[in-house]
Order: sequence, then C-alpha cells, then structure tokens
Amino acid sequence: MDLLILGLVLFFIPHMISVVNHQWRDRTTKQVGELTWKALYALISLAGFLLIIKGYGEARLTSEFLYTTPQWMGHLVALLMLPVFPLLLATYLPGRIQSITKHPMLVATKLWALSHLLVNGRVAEILLFGSFLIWAVLVRISLKRRPQRVVPSAPKKAMNDVIALVVGIGLYVVFALHLHRMLIGVSPFG
Repeated sequence: MDLLILGLVLFFIPHMISVVNHQWRDRTTKQVGELTWKALYALISLAGFLLIIKGYGEARLTSEFLYTTPQWMGHLVALLMLPVFPLLLATYLPGRIQSITKHPMLVATKLWALSHLLVNGRVAEILLFGSFLIWAVLVRISLKRRPQRVVPSAPKKAMNDVIALVVGIGLYVVFALHLHRMLIGVSPFG
C-alpha cells in the first residue's frame, strides 16, 4: 500500500500546483522556462503513475474489503463508462461536446472514478479511485477562479464530435473486451 500512496502523492503534487497556487506556477514557469517546467512536471507525474500501477497491482490483492456491491451494479458501470473515451477525445477535438461539458477530461475522470468506486470496495481501490475523483472535483472548482490555459488541440470542426464519438466508442469496446483484462488483470464483463 505504501507504493500506491507514494505514487498518488507524486502524481498529484504537480497536478495540484495550479489548483493551490496558479500564480506561483506561472512565476516559476517563467523563471525556469516552459520546457524545463513541463519536463519536471512530466517526470514527476510519470514516476508517480508508474508507482501507482505497481503499488495498486500489489495492494489490490491484499487490501481489505470495506464494502461489496450487487452484481447488477456492473451493468451500471458499463453504462457510466460508455462516454469516458469520447469525452477524453473531445478534450483535443473541440466541438459541441467540449462546449457543453466545458472540461471533458475532468468529466471523463469523474465518471471513470465514480463508476469504479461503485464496484470496487477494497481499501486500495477506494484510495485510488477516490483520489482521482477528489482531484477532478477540486480542479473543476479551481477553474472557476483561475485563468484558463490553452490546451493544444485540433482546429474546431463540426466533424470533431463525430470522430470523438465513433473512435471513443470503438476504444471503449476494445478496452472493455480486451485491454482491461490484459492491462489490469480484470475482465469487466466476466
């Protein structure tokens, strides 16, 4: 469990800087340079992400259950997860989806985390998915009080929504039927 906690701390430190103090982030970025800032951000985040993967892989096998849910809840999770990949793609493919949701990646993260909390009641799982849910909520709240950063994306086109939906649903199917079991070790559909 220690590796999981260390990974979460390392991952979220750079991801919370703008939430806590965006002025400090901007000043520091100007001092060290944009490229250096992004490199440090990426390295710390990657180290955290790798520790999360290793730590979660170890902790989920020995972690205690705090709750269990009925088997039918898996169907609800499958439904809640359906828009996650299209939302992730809509982050970089501006269109109506992005306009309506404002921050599609945060919406995707909240749906992913919440849906996984519905069916994963071990301490390690609650720590992992709960951390991401809390982070996404805090970021969304902070975005109301701080300047928006430009996210590099494709040019805005009407076709972007179609691409996000078709490719996103395709990714959902491939991930749910094959990649989730291969990468996570659990098959969402039995």
